[in-house]
Amino acid sequence: MNRAKRLKKNTISSLIYQVLVIIAGLIVPRLILLYYGSSINGLVYSITSFLGFITILDLGIGAVISSNLYKPLADKNQKKINEIFNYSRKFYNRIGFTLALYTIALIFIYPYIVDGEFGNYFIEFLIVIISISVFAQYFFGITYTLLLRSDQRQYIFFYLNSVILVLNVLVSVFLIVSGFSIHIVKLSAAIIFFLKPLVLSIYVKRNYDIKKSVIAKKNPIKQQWNGVAQHLAYLIQDKTDILVLTWFSTFSSISIYSIYYLVVSGVKTFVYASTAGFSSLIGDMIAKNESEKLKNLFRKFEWSIHIVSTLLFTTTGILIIPFVKIYTSGVHDANYILPVFGIIMSMGAAVRCFQLPYNTVVQSALHFKETQKSAIIEPIINLLISIVLVIELGVVGVAIGTFVSISYRTIYLAHYLGSNIIKIDIKNTYKLLFVDMISAVLMIMATSFIEISSSGYLSWSLSALLILIINIGITIIINLVFYKKYISDILNKSVIKYKKS
Repeated sequence: MNRAKRLKKNTISSLIYQVLVIIAGLIVPRLILLYYGSSINGLVYSITSFLGFITILDLGIGAVISSNLYKPLADKNQKKINEIFNYSRKFYNRIGFTLALYTIALIFIYPYIVDGEFGNYFIEFLIVIISISVFAQYFFGITYTLLLRSDQRQYIFFYLNSVILVLNVLVSVFLIVSGFSIHIVKLSAAIIFFLKPLVLSIYVKRNYDIKKSVIAKKNPIKQQWNGVAQHLAYLIQDKTDILVLTWFSTFSSISIYSIYYLVVSGVKTFVYASTAGFSSLIGDMIAKNESEKLKNLFRKFEWSIHIVSTLLFTTTGILIIPFVKIYTSGVHDANYILPVFGIIMSMGAAVRCFQLPYNTVVQSALHFKETQKSAIIEPIINLLISIVLVIELGVVGVAIGTFVSISYRTIYLAHYLGSNIIKIDIKNTYKLLFVDMISAVLMIMATSFIEISSSGYLSWSLSALLILIINIGITIIINLVFYKKYISDILNKSVIKYKKS
C-alpha cells in the first residue's frame, strides 16, 4: 500500500473515530449532569484531568519514539525496529511504575485540596476506578500503538478504538439510566478499555517480526528526555485550567468549564483527525531527505489548517451559547451561560490548531531539545495569568491565560520552523493570520441577522447548518482573493477525480 492510500485510510478512520468521540462526549456527560448533578460531573472531570498526567506516556516519549522509528521503517531495518521497540517497552514499564506511585499519592492528597463536598472514601474509590480506566487507555499496549502510528497504519487502532468507544457508551448509558452509582459506571468503562491492548498485541505479533531477544547495546532513542520534558510541559499547559480551578474555585465551575471544553475540544479533535496521517508522512519525507516535497506539502498543510480552523471555530463561537442552553436545559444548580468565556475558549482552540503544522514538523525532525525552552515558558505564562485572573474572573480568567500562552508558543514555533527546518518565509504565516481575522469578522457580520433557536436540537441544527453554509461561502470567496492558486488546485483535482470516476 503506497503513502497516498495509507494517508487516505488513516484520515478516514481518524475522522470516523473523532465523530464518535464527539457524539459520545455529548451523550455521557449530559446524562451524568442530569442523573448525578454538576458537582459529580465536575469531580469526575477534575479527577480525570489530574490523572491525565498519565498521558505523558503517549504525548511525551511516544512522539520521540515515533520520530526515531520513521527511518528504520523506511529502510526496512528490522534489527533497529526491534531495538527501539524493546527498549521502549522496558522504558514504559519503568515510567508506569512511577505513575502508579503518582496515582497512589493522588488518592491520599486530592481529597484534601478540594472543597470537601464529598466524603474522602467516595473520592478515593473514584480515583482508583478512573485510574484503572486511564491506564488501560494510555499505558497498556502503547508500544504497539506507536509502532502502527510510525508505520502509517493508524487506521488499525482508530477502527479498534471506534468499536470500543461505542461499546463503552452503550454500557454506560444503560448503567446510568438504570440507577447505578457513578463508581459502577466508570468501573465498567475500565474493564471495556482493556480490550484495546489485547487486540493490538495480537495484530502486531501476526504482522511484525518482533523479537524480544533483540536488545540494543546502548540507548537507540535520540532526545528521549528532551521529548519527555517538552511534552510534560505541554501536558501541564493542557491541564492548567483544571489545576487552577480545582485549587481556587468549585466543582460547579469545573463542570461549567467541562461543558464548553467538550464543545471546543470536539471541534479541535475533528481538525486533528483530518491530519492524522500527516505526522508519519512528514516523518517519512524527512527520513528520505525529500526537502522540496516536504516544503510543498507543508505550505498546503499550513494553509489548510488555518482556513479550516478559522471556519470551524468562528462558527463554534457563534453557535456555542445557544447549544449550551439546550445541552444544560433541566440543570439549575449552576449558571452555564457565559458568552465571553465561550468566545475566548473558541479562540484558544483555534490558535492551538494553528500550531499543529509547526509542531508536527518540529517533532518529526526530532527538534525537541532546540524548542524545549519555549515549551516550558508556555505553561508558566498560563499558570501566572490564570492564577492572577481566576479570583476575579473565574473560568474566563483561566481561558485568557490559556489563549495568551498558546499564542506565544504558536508564533515561536512558526519563527523557529522558518529559520531552522523548512526555511519558509514567516511573512506567509502572518499573511495567513491576517486573512484569518478578516474571514472571522466577515463571518460574524454576515450571520448576525440569523436568530439561533435554543428550543431544541433540531431547530438549533437547522440554524447551525445555515450559518455553516454562509461561512463556507465567505471562506471560499476570501481565499479566492488571497490564495487563488490553492483553491484552483483543489477544484482541478476534484474535476479530474470526477472524470476518472
